[in-house]
Amino acid sequence: MRFSEIEKHLKKFKVGIAGAGGLGSNCAAALARTGVGTLVIADFDKVELSNISRQYYFVDQVGMMKTDALRENLIRIRPELNVVNCQVRLSEKNISSIFNDCHVIVEAFDRSDMKQILIEAVQKELTGIPIIVGSGLAGWGNSEVLKSRKIDETLYICGDEMSEATDENPPLAPRVCIVANMQANAVIEILMKKI
Repeated sequence: MRFSEIEKHLKKFKVGIAGAGGLGSNCAAALARTGVGTLVIADFDKVELSNISRQYYFVDQVGMMKTDALRENLIRIRPELNVVNCQVRLSEKNISSIFNDCHVIVEAFDRSDMKQILIEAVQKELTGIPIIVGSGLAGWGNSEVLKSRKIDETLYICGDEMSEATDENPPLAPRVCIVANMQANAVIEILMKKI
């Protein structure tokens, strides 16, 4: 299949991204480059200087809302991309209304409690919508242990599922970007099978 055919197919779909940090911003960039038509990006944070080391932002965007800065960057990649910004803190009360018409949802949170809230809300209220979770991406090296795993028909996990981010084992750009691109690849794999 030619790239133009892939783009034409992917343009029909809407992907939700919960969190615009390292995973979310880099996954969004990969999906934009591949041709997904609409991205719904939810985050409440501002770009900080410390984010530049692993997130898809630039120094002159420090202080901007992440959703605004990311939209600006994504439109530079693909001007026709439809980016829906949701500057909101996600909770069990608003997840289903924000992502209700998405074909796939990408989980891109730092905190495990938020990962759980998102997964439970999607599986309970948005039945049938696949969710791609990132788990285990801190540190460096050991690229061979990073994998994508299908748990069931709607739940996928990307990462090594064990390396927790700490001050001594921080998330660094190479592994963060590998996992973000694994998530994007899983999204594309799902969407290419849809009619």
